[in-house]
Amino acid sequence: MSKGNTYVIGDIQGCYDGLRRVLDKVEFDETNDKLFAVGDLVARGEDSLSTLRFLKSLGSQFSSVLGNHDLHLLAVVNGIRKAKKSDKLEPLLYAADLTELVDWLRQFPLAAKLDEQSIMVHAGLYPQWSIDECVSLSDEVSNILKSDDYATFLSKMYGNTPDKWSDKLEDDERLRFIVNACTRMRFVHTDGTLDFDNKSHPSTVSNSPNSTLKPWFEVENTKLTTSQRVIFGHWAALSGHTNNSQFVGLDTGYVWGQSMTLLNLDTSALISVTA
Repeated sequence: MSKGNTYVIGDIQGCYDGLRRVLDKVEFDETNDKLFAVGDLVARGEDSLSTLRFLKSLGSQFSSVLGNHDLHLLAVVNGIRKAKKSDKLEPLLYAADLTELVDWLRQFPLAAKLDEQSIMVHAGLYPQWSIDECVSLSDEVSNILKSDDYATFLSKMYGNTPDKWSDKLEDDERLRFIVNACTRMRFVHTDGTLDFDNKSHPSTVSNSPNSTLKPWFEVENTKLTTSQRVIFGHWAALSGHTNNSQFVGLDTGYVWGQSMTLLNLDTSALISVTA
């Protein structure tokens, strides 16, 4: 059997039709090709339930990292948060196989290596971490999400503090920072402080010489080599553009009427369908 293709898909957000159309465009072979997702599999799109059922049906040919909307779903299911109407989660929340789908979803990590030189993480790579450190810190959260008592952690997950990393962080504060860096980060101050106020395009943030606020991928990371790649989603306003081939943004805003994008990991080709 010939080696199949390996694809990474941007934020699906419950847009089942877009997911199937972009896979049809590359003639995705469910038995031979592999599909990875940068997270935010659910919420805001028209059919989160069919999306999860289909991805789960791919078995070992599919894997993902968790995004902020995926974690929010886990919190909603456990009664920690209420779903917003705009999340369009009702059919999923009332599905007979909800428990099965949630147990499947929470097995995924926050960050994963795609190969020796590439990491996939929903929001991006925090500028003070190496790829291996990010994966190791993701494992700390993952081990709890896979445990029977994961709801206790979810109840303490929300909040914007601490907003700066230290190896000395412990317990809930440590885990909360890891979650925020991996699933919510966009802008970071050059001293490593996370900023959650800005969600827009980098061009709208002050370009004055005195500004310390930058997109996370423009803050110097001395632990990242030029041959390493970070593949991420989350930031629809970027439309995938980072002006640096080392940082591949795949959230191209399908749920907002733009496009859904696949990266062919072997050829680096980008394939899209418009909403």
